[in-house]
Amino acid sequence: MIDGSFVIAGAVTGCVVGLTGVGGGALMTPILILFFGISPATAVATDLWFAPLTKLAAVAIHQRGGNVDWQVVRRLWMGSIPVAIAVVVLMAVGMRLERIEWLTKAIGVVVAVTAVGLMLAPWLQAIARNRRVAAPARFKERQGGLTVFAGSLLGLLVALTSVGAGALGTVMLVAIYPLRMTPHRLVATDIAHAIPLAMVAGTGYLFAGLVDGAMLLSLLIGSVPAVIAGSLAAGWCSPKWLRVALAVVLLAVAAKTLTA
Repeated sequence: MIDGSFVIAGAVTGCVVGLTGVGGGALMTPILILFFGISPATAVATDLWFAPLTKLAAVAIHQRGGNVDWQVVRRLWMGSIPVAIAVVVLMAVGMRLERIEWLTKAIGVVVAVTAVGLMLAPWLQAIARNRRVAAPARFKERQGGLTVFAGSLLGLLVALTSVGAGALGTVMLVAIYPLRMTPHRLVATDIAHAIPLAMVAGTGYLFAGLVDGAMLLSLLIGSVPAVIAGSLAAGWCSPKWLRVALAVVLLAVAAKTLTA
């Protein structure tokens, strides 16, 4: 049965994802936990499938505009996919996924770090840009390794909490590629990276029976049209102020999650 409240939540999140590449996990998982009372494990499990299925519609539009930097995406996958697989296997072997008491607090911490990262992103990009210009050869030598390492961190966070692939991913990319990542390329590249990562991370939860199929369908009914609209609008507007507003919202969500 389709639930209208989930459809609305999916539409809001999908629009934000289309515009900024951010929000698939950072917004949806806390929303499911705080406002709908969904258990943390089910929220993470369902979001790990909601996010990539929503972003599939967006990445096609961004790729049509030639904005996906596939070299950077492959470097991120080299770090994120193996780590996500390892985390899923360890969690499946070592603990019952539905009995992870610390999961809500972990999500709150990651959302808080994400919000701070979004606020600091322009400052980090400015510092990285200065270093890139001052020592271009050395900076470029380190980009590959740093990208793989960043992917590893994202794989760990996404597999544990479903949060980080979009929001923290964009922050890391502007710091590692301060000249290469234009706003639209940043959104497109981050979305492309997140799709298989979330699916891999969500596999363990799927086999554990924690994905709520009816809720996922309702969320996607709202998110898919919204993410397409947001992706089309992304080429006409700057996401800068939307990111600032999103960071403020995420700080409030993190505070509520940590004190709940």
